[in-house]
Amino acid sequence: MIETLAVVLGVALLAASVVLIKHRFWPLGPDDEPREDVAEYISMMVGVLYALVLGLALVSVWDTHSGAEDHTATEASAAHQIHLLAAGLPAAQADRMRGDIEAYIRHVTDTEWPAMAERAPLDPAGWRLLDAVRATGQVPANATPAQQATGQETLAQLSVLDEARRGRESDAAERLSPMIWLGLIVGGVLTIAFMFMFGVTRSFTHVVMVMGLSALITFTVLLIHQLDTPFHGLFAVEPTAFTRYF
Repeated sequence: MIETLAVVLGVALLAASVVLIKHRFWPLGPDDEPREDVAEYISMMVGVLYALVLGLALVSVWDTHSGAEDHTATEASAAHQIHLLAAGLPAAQADRMRGDIEAYIRHVTDTEWPAMAERAPLDPAGWRLLDAVRATGQVPANATPAQQATGQETLAQLSVLDEARRGRESDAAERLSPMIWLGLIVGGVLTIAFMFMFGVTRSFTHVVMVMGLSALITFTVLLIHQLDTPFHGLFAVEPTAFTRYF
C-alpha cells in the first residue's frame, strides 16, 4: 500500500515539476491566446476515449477477481460437503474419504496457493489427489440404499468441486490483454500531455490540475494492475475459505 501511494505521489510531483518548468522557461507571451478551441476539442476526445479504456480494463479485471473469489468459495464448500458426507459411507471407506479430501485440501492451501501467488503454473498433483477422492467415493455393490444415496451425492459434490477447481485455475492464468495495457499507458501519457497545451496563466492552478489528473490516472492504472492478478498483491484472494472448514 505504501509503495502504491509513493508511486502515485512521485508521478504527481513529476508532473508538477514539468508544469513549473514550463511556466518558468516558456511563459505565455502577451500575444498568446489563453485557450485554443481545437486543442480543447482534441483533449476532450482523448479524455473520453481514455475513460472508455479505463472502464473496460476495470470491468475485465474486476470480473476475473470476483470469479476467483466465487470459484474458491464454491470449491471449499464442496470439499467440506464431501468431508461431511463421508459419515454416511461404510466405516473403512469413510476414513479413506476423509483422509483423501484432507490431503487434497492441504495440497491446495500449502502448495498451490503459494504457486498461484508467485504466478507459477500448477502441477497436476492436485488433479491426481482429486482422482483419488473420486475413486474412494465409489460405493460397493453391497452398500445399503442410504449409502448408495450418499455415494451419489458425494459424486455430485465432486463434480461441483471439479468445475470450481477448473475455474480457479483459469482465473489464476487470466491476464489483461497487452493491447489494453498499451492503451492504458499510451492513453494516460497523452491525457496528461494535453494538459500542457492550454494557456493557463496561473501556475498554481495549472499545477493543481496536472497533479490531480496524473495522480488519479496513476492510481487507477495501479489498481487495475493489482486486480489483474487475483491471487497476488494487495487484493489477493486468500485460502481462508478452505482453512475455515478444515
